[in-house]
Amino acid sequence: MAVTAFWFTNGPKHVVSDTVWTSDTMKVLLTTSSYTPSQDSHEFKSSVTNEVTGTGYSAGGVTLGTKSVSVDTASNETRLIAANVSWTTATFTARYAVIYKDTGTAGTSPLLGYVDFGADVPVSAGTFSITWDTTGVLKITAA
Repeated sequence: MAVTAFWFTNGPKHVVSDTVWTSDTMKVLLTTSSYTPSQDSHEFKSSVTNEVTGTGYSAGGVTLGTKSVSVDTASNETRLIAANVSWTTATFTARYAVIYKDTGTAGTSPLLGYVDFGADVPVSAGTFSITWDTTGVLKITAA
């Protein structure tokens, strides 16, 4: 499924000043619809509640691989690129995917952005995949 992501207010700050997208450990975790993202007040992983539990899912999510940064001068976008992710032999229901830098401590792991799937997405003994937009996992647009 193709998805659209949104920045947390402090996400770009962490990418630019605290992290290096291509070398630090970036992860994506899944939550249920009981989590309500707050772009203004959620800054660290410790703010994220109701992480998915179920077969084929490990707490903390999966590490993003094949990361790169591209710049599109026509749209003035800085694009953070990563390989698509999937959970195999999975049984759970997810509503949001949260992208964050993993420091190993929830209270210091900065949130970068999230994906709202628009509805609960169930998987039963199958593969749950996120196909990132071709323009990036997250992007910063200079206005």
